[in-house]
Amino acid sequence: MSDYIKISFELNGEKISIEVSPCMSLLDILREKLGLTGTKEGCREGTCGACTVLLDGKAVNSCLVLAPDVNHRSVITIEGISENELFEYLQKAFIEEGAIGCGYCTSGMIMFAIYFLRKNPDPTLEEIKKALTGNLCRCTGYESIIRAIMKTSKIRKQQRIGLIREAMRKKAGGQSVAGKRR
Repeated sequence: MSDYIKISFELNGEKISIEVSPCMSLLDILREKLGLTGTKEGCREGTCGACTVLLDGKAVNSCLVLAPDVNHRSVITIEGISENELFEYLQKAFIEEGAIGCGYCTSGMIMFAIYFLRKNPDPTLEEIKKALTGNLCRCTGYESIIRAIMKTSKIRKQQRIGLIREAMRKKAGGQSVAGKRR
C-alpha cells in the first residue's frame, strides 16, 4: 500500500498532477514539491496569513489545506497573480506607501487584498482594518498597508467611473453627460 495519493488541480491556470502524502499541506506542496516559494511559511497554524493563496477564488491559509482538499480545484499563488491588473495596482501602492517592510508578509497581504477588493471594491477604512485581522505584519505596522489598499480601491473606483462615463458618452452618440459635443 502506497503512502502517497495522486492529486490533480489547476495551479496558476495550468493543470497539474502530482503524487503527495495525504498529510502534506498545500503550503508544502507549493514550496517543497513545486518550488513556488512566493507563498511564505509563517506560523503553520493559520493565524499569520503569510501563506495566503486563492483556492477556488477564496483567500485561504495554505498551511491549513491538506493535499486531498486541493484535488480538482483551482489554486492561485502570488506567482500566478502577477499578470493581474489589480495586482499591479496593489504592488505599486504597497511600494509607494512603504507597506513592504521586510517583505515576508507581503505576498500573503497582497493575495488577501486581491480577494478582499474583488469582494468589496469600495471598502471603508474600518472594513479594511477588520479584514486584515488574519494577516500579521511585524515591520510596517498596518497603517501603510491600509493606505495601500485604500489607494488601490480609490484608483479602481476612478477607473470604473471613467468607464461608465465613456459608455454613457458612446450611448449618447458622442455627447458628454452634460450634453456638450466633444
